[in-house]
Amino acid sequence: MRSTPFRLAAVLAVATLATACGGAGDDGDSGGGTAGEPASTAGFDGSTIRLGVLSPLSGPIAVIGQPLTSGNKVWFDHLNAQGGVAGKYKVELVQEDTQYKPDVTVQQYNKIKGDVVAFTQVLGTAPTLAVLPQLRADRILGAPASLDALWVREDNLLPVGAPYQIQSINAMDHYLGEGGGSPGSTICTMVQDDVYGEAGQQGIDFAAEKYGFTVANTQRFKVNTENYAGQIGALAGAGCEMVFLTATPTDAGKIWGTAAQARFTPKWYAQSPSYVGALAQSPVAPYMRQYVTIVAEGTEWGDESVPGMKDMVSRVAEYAPQQQPDFYFAFGYNQARAMTAVLEQAVEAGDLSRDGVLAASRELGTVSFEGLTGDYRYGPAQDRNPPRTTTLFAVDPAKPFGLATLKYDFTSEAARSFEFRKADI
Repeated sequence: MRSTPFRLAAVLAVATLATACGGAGDDGDSGGGTAGEPASTAGFDGSTIRLGVLSPLSGPIAVIGQPLTSGNKVWFDHLNAQGGVAGKYKVELVQEDTQYKPDVTVQQYNKIKGDVVAFTQVLGTAPTLAVLPQLRADRILGAPASLDALWVREDNLLPVGAPYQIQSINAMDHYLGEGGGSPGSTICTMVQDDVYGEAGQQGIDFAAEKYGFTVANTQRFKVNTENYAGQIGALAGAGCEMVFLTATPTDAGKIWGTAAQARFTPKWYAQSPSYVGALAQSPVAPYMRQYVTIVAEGTEWGDESVPGMKDMVSRVAEYAPQQQPDFYFAFGYNQARAMTAVLEQAVEAGDLSRDGVLAASRELGTVSFEGLTGDYRYGPAQDRNPPRTTTLFAVDPAKPFGLATLKYDFTSEAARSFEFRKADI
């Protein structure tokens, strides 16, 4: 499958400038100790492993960044209570606020890159693209809190979960089958006008080729747009029966509120970051209950039939009892589990240097997330196989986080056939 022409010029300009200013990092140590006894190196003093967290902890996207970072922390609190990585190396998180801005993300990366072994979180598609050239130049591993298919083939990234493209492909499979749609239905999209939005659109375009439908209308919008009447009017005018939405929660709430006021009532399928639990308690909740399906992964909060959920909820009760149900928390928790698997591999090899951690990531096999998300087959980037599974949720204010499972952990044939390619950047 050919790659989509992503709108990367502004992001890459920031990244190129930052690389020129920051330069390639140097461990100051080869990191090679006796197997099982890694030498001190950047971010590791012989007893504590420091990991970077680059996340929007303020601003409108903090509703994602704060619980996601809490998920990172609860996993590592649990791990540290067991002695830490390999039972003996505690983990410390070094957190910096990115405000969900690519240029700020690069600044914060440069601020702490010399003090960490790796980055266990970089939140956002555009922010991840902004720091990716430096991760490569500095030989540092980073875990994107973003599900773009671009990350699968990147040596310096440690993704988790089924990519956004897989979410949208599976959503279309459901709509054209159990959702009551057909290839002749008037299918439309509304996407954030950036690389995140293009990821959702790319999956829809792939599904269109596979299932023989045409996207009748696409509306794009900037983050934090105030008035969506024009886009909603265009979708209504096109007679859209189904709209796939790629947005973040603040914009999604305004979009659905505008649609409700206009009495525009298609079936909405929404990419996972379009939702936050507060929407289920908001004035737009009745509209969402009737017309909106959230496309994500895992299971509803508190579902003890899923082993990973049962364990996670018990650890939340122990280490973060004030934490509210939130699937962004679960994402951060899963990120931390994947990074732990890499660090365990690096410790076993006796090398926590940057090159040692990258080598460890290439030597991982399949990491199980026990039903919180699909299992991920790691190894060399060219051989990785991410999960292809999706869970569909209905909005239900009576449920924790306001979501009830409609269809758990399914994979379409089209999603199985999607090919992942390295980003040409």
